Amino acid sequence: MRILRDYQFAQDRDRGASVAIGNFDGVHRGHQHVLTLAKRIGVPLGIVTFEPHPRQFFQPDASQFRLMNAAARANRLRKIGIDLLVELPFDAQLAGLTARDFVKDILVDALGINHAVVGADFKFGQGRGGDADLLRELGETHRFDVTVAELLEGDGGTVSSTAIRAALSDGRARDAAEMLGHWHRIDGPVLHGEKRGRELGYPTANMELEGLHVPKPGVYAVTVEVRDGPHAGTYGGVANLGYRPMFERETPNLETYIFDFKGDLYGCNLSVGLVEYLRGEAKFDGLEALIKQMDADSEAARAALRA
Repeated sequence: MRILRDYQFAQDRDRGASVAIGNFDGVHRGHQHVLTLAKRIGVPLGIVTFEPHPRQFFQPDASQFRLMNAAARANRLRKIGIDLLVELPFDAQLAGLTARDFVKDILVDALGINHAVVGADFKFGQGRGGDADLLRELGETHRFDVTVAELLEGDGGTVSSTAIRAALSDGRARDAAEMLGHWHRIDGPVLHGEKRGRELGYPTANMELEGLHVPKPGVYAVTVEVRDGPHAGTYGGVANLGYRPMFERETPNLETYIFDFKGDLYGCNLSVGLVEYLRGEAKFDGLEALIKQMDADSEAARAALRA
């Protein structure tokens, strides 16, 4: 997959793709439906998206909401089979482009697209002045096809990033996975922590949640993908997501104990999938009680992963 982080750097080989346009936060089943409609025989499959998310640009002080960072999104899109990922830098200049200029300057002049697919609720251009109907009109003018995908409905209603965030906030990891089409994953490097887990017999891989929506704090059964290094592979585990009230953390993080694993993961990139919410965070009367609970959590996580 080729990643293009500014349309001004587009080359001849980037032209002629069939592209899906949107934010693709979570790459959920609705997004996957859009991508299915974008596939054309003999034509590269592309994504045109924005980095940072436009909401981050317009509301920089709002609470964190993203389901995945740019690297995690790219990894997921690579697995799906995307040929070209265009991450447009969302800044004041891009925000000021009219809908018509967005189409002409980026989709036509720079990328020379063959086909565009958007969701029925798609808005674009300065002040969100463009919609799917305008894109169809401009497609006729500039000679590219446009397909508008209806919103995908699931058992609980419309599949959307908003609905997935709500499920995660409630600890409904499996409901979120049903809408996503995959486990909700937290990706990033393993960082040095305070190493308390090692002293307790439960060494953990520590990861930050900076910039991401924080699911319901607590203990989860997880699946772990070690993406690089000598221990690359897939494992089961149990993770504490949140603030660790026993040790009074001020910022949330993810601490994952990987079952049947020995080795050094510092600096390696992990992808941790939330499979099942086991319990909320708690403060214990001493380390002995904490270790006893960790033993119970590990058994509960193993059972959940076998289910």
